[in-house]
Amino acid sequence: MAVCTSPKVHMGTLTGDEGRAIYAQNPVILLPMGSQEDQGPHAPMGDYLLAEKIAELAALRATEMGTPTLVAPVVPFGGADYFGSMIGGISMSEATLTSLLRDMFASLHRNKLTRLIIINGHGGNVGPIQVATREVYRATGLLIPSLYLWRIGYGLMPGIVGAEKSKLASGHGSDPLTSVGMHLFPEVMRPDLIPRASPIKRMEALDLSYISLGAASFEGAEIGLPTEYDEVYNKGVGKGDPNLSSAETGAAMVDQLVGICARFAVHFVKHTQ
Repeated sequence: MAVCTSPKVHMGTLTGDEGRAIYAQNPVILLPMGSQEDQGPHAPMGDYLLAEKIAELAALRATEMGTPTLVAPVVPFGGADYFGSMIGGISMSEATLTSLLRDMFASLHRNKLTRLIIINGHGGNVGPIQVATREVYRATGLLIPSLYLWRIGYGLMPGIVGAEKSKLASGHGSDPLTSVGMHLFPEVMRPDLIPRASPIKRMEALDLSYISLGAASFEGAEIGLPTEYDEVYNKGVGKGDPNLSSAETGAAMVDQLVGICARFAVHFVKHTQ
């Protein structure tokens, strides 16, 4: 699937009169969110670029399918979680991000723009999204769905590259994000800096093996730990091996993610007023 650009699906590039005309239809509005954090030595820290581009492509496809769809300005700063130790990273407290979402929803709902879908690209955003959308639902009955791109992407990986390769390639700093970056933004990727695969580190203080961010294993039981990402990952890379990533995998992944987002937008309109 070719990567294309159509700025007029972006709310920020619509003129006032263009906006008045299309907003009268109560179009679907995709709200892309991401983060500014370590994605490995080879990938741009701004993973929000990927969420925004996938939202753009989904808006174009949904519009072609007969469902007018726009993209809101991207929220580039993720909810604070494990990545604060990375120099150059910028994050928001969960309280601040929740407040930001409340204000975004209120601004759009005030003018009867009610078909909102969040396109999320960062795990630290999940909690604030749940809080803010639940508040809206309880107060108004309006549903604001969210699609967490990388959680969906992990599920798609075995069908794209096979189960065994998926197991080796999937993880933070690896796939699906690295392959998607290679496809969408090859000019800013640094494949020459891709590190060799290495195991997740051990927690020396308690002599435990990490399972994932914020969790270690003791006698097979999961133990929650308030550790930072660089105590677990190697230069931002988790379990997966980014040497297995490719633009071809990224193209297949983007096509499937865009298709899911676009078809959901169409489905959403059929079931909302």
